[in-house]
Amino acid sequence: MSKKNFPAGWDESRIQQVLDHYEAQSDEDAVVEDEAAFESTTHTTIEVPIDLVPQVRELMAKHKAS
Repeated sequence: MSKKNFPAGWDESRIQQVLDHYEAQSDEDAVVEDEAAFESTTHTTIEVPIDLVPQVRELMAKHKAS
């Protein structure tokens, strides 16, 4: 078996906790969680044509670096 690579701060236990959370979540709770994500006052969600995604990512990286 190959060695698993996890993002910094993550391990199999943490991943299992996340999986357990979403597998046990009711449909209603999932909808509430999804809707709450769109109520953020610091971020927004927009549709971007796929061919513009690289440029948008570049702009976001420049903004984050400044």
